[in-house]
Amino acid sequence: MTGNCKLRFGNQRTGHRCSSRDDRPLAVSATPRRGTVLIVVLVVIVLLSLSAYTFSELMIAEVDAMERFGRAAAARAFADSGVELAAAWLGAPEEGGTENLFHNPGQFSKVLLIDSSADRARGRVSLVAPVESDPQSRQIRYGLIDESGRINPNAIPGLGLDETRSREILMALPNMTESIADAILDWIDTDDDTRANGVETDFYLSLTPPYEAKNGPLESIDELLFVAGVTPELLFGEDANRNGLLDTNENDGERSLPVDDADGVLNPGWAAYLTVYSRESNLRKDGSPKINLNQSLLTELYDELEEEFGEEIARFIVAYRLKGSTNVEKITDENDENTTGDAETDEALQKAAQNVAGAIAGGSSQDPTTRGGMDLSGGATYEFYSLYDLIDAEVEVEIITNGAPEATTLSSPWTSSPADLSENLPILFDAFTIRDAEVIEGRININQARLECLVGLPDMTAELASAIIAAAPVVADGQDVTDLLAYRSTTGWLLIDGLTDTTTLRKLDRYITARGGVFRVNSVGHFDLGGPVARVEAVIDSTQVPPRIVFQRDLSHLGPGFRVDQLTQ
Repeated sequence: MTGNCKLRFGNQRTGHRCSSRDDRPLAVSATPRRGTVLIVVLVVIVLLSLSAYTFSELMIAEVDAMERFGRAAAARAFADSGVELAAAWLGAPEEGGTENLFHNPGQFSKVLLIDSSADRARGRVSLVAPVESDPQSRQIRYGLIDESGRINPNAIPGLGLDETRSREILMALPNMTESIADAILDWIDTDDDTRANGVETDFYLSLTPPYEAKNGPLESIDELLFVAGVTPELLFGEDANRNGLLDTNENDGERSLPVDDADGVLNPGWAAYLTVYSRESNLRKDGSPKINLNQSLLTELYDELEEEFGEEIARFIVAYRLKGSTNVEKITDENDENTTGDAETDEALQKAAQNVAGAIAGGSSQDPTTRGGMDLSGGATYEFYSLYDLIDAEVEVEIITNGAPEATTLSSPWTSSPADLSENLPILFDAFTIRDAEVIEGRININQARLECLVGLPDMTAELASAIIAAAPVVADGQDVTDLLAYRSTTGWLLIDGLTDTTTLRKLDRYITARGGVFRVNSVGHFDLGGPVARVEAVIDSTQVPPRIVFQRDLSHLGPGFRVDQLTQ
């Protein structure tokens, strides 16, 4: 022990100490791990980098989402602006009323709303429509859809037709049956009398849940789904995205929705043939009233006509009302709106009108019932069925000459010469009418109607309907149809082009027109070089001043409907 202690004490300079309990040297500490801190720091840096990267990616995604949302909102705003633009255009028509609303790429295609040096940020709106006369439904045009090109079921009861003829108007629609046609007419008429093939409230009360027949006008075409026999397939057909075109998925059978017949022809459903909005203005282009040729007081009629058009026209028209025509066959209608249906009542009203005429002109120096040398005290014996009654007509009337009545033959100022018709019919139809109403409901626009909307009209032949469709305006190759539409501003072009005769046109006149006053707008907001597309459908009534948007809905959820190259070509 002493020796070891000596040794330990002898080694004090070396830092060793002597222990009485253990003669072994103390353990030396391990070598420090100097790389641990570096690893921890690296891990923290990696984690922070990942967090920053994730945050950056999230922010980029948020920015991208915000940009997409903003561009989608902008596209919707473009589409809404297109509706307002259409209303503004309808409210400020070009002078003469020959504006081209059917196919006008310069006015309705890719209208610039937001300009930018970057193509993808340049915003536009296009107003598009299907070409109704295209059997394959693959063409589009840039313009508005005239609601008068469709059948208005609400107007059928007011035509005064019997059940069979009323039903025939609807029977030309694809897949229409007599039972569904009668059910539709029973739904909108005002009585509870069941038609031959129809149903009324008693049927609907037996359903689950029960409901009553409307017995009033439709408020929308979708309401037809309440009518017995009407299904969504019949009403909307194969046109799943409501663009009026035959898309790939609408021509592949059962491979993709909607289920279709893959026949290469679009079935657009009855919604493409029917409307509840069709009407046209019965005022002049400047908004002033037309002269009603069927007004009761012949003295007032003569004075109105003479003041604006001179003695010749005034004398001829009033003589026509007085005696009728010698060479134009009178068209009789048991439901003529100009008669009460009771001869005694009609005679009493006529005498009352004569008495009023005498009272009004009682202070005049001339005979109060004489105009243009004609004695008007007997009142009118003829009511105009159509303005076409005036064409080529002759009238025999007694005109007082040198104090004595003399039989005189008057010839119409309007002849059936094509040149005469082209020049005078627009003036005649703008100035004259045969009814007092400010609007006319439900006539079919022959310039834009589909074949199925024409063939069911009373007195319309299948040959004439086909000829009208064959003569439809062509929109291919960017052709300008403005002059053609101006030429067809009245239905008289059927007579000018030799498609029909005056007698047939006189009968058809109460069912057809050349242009309505309510238009459907398919407004598509889009950007150059692609991006979000928004679609808005609206109906604008231009028979009111200013034009009023009576219906509007967003169709964007059904897809873009059109390729960008279609909208910007």
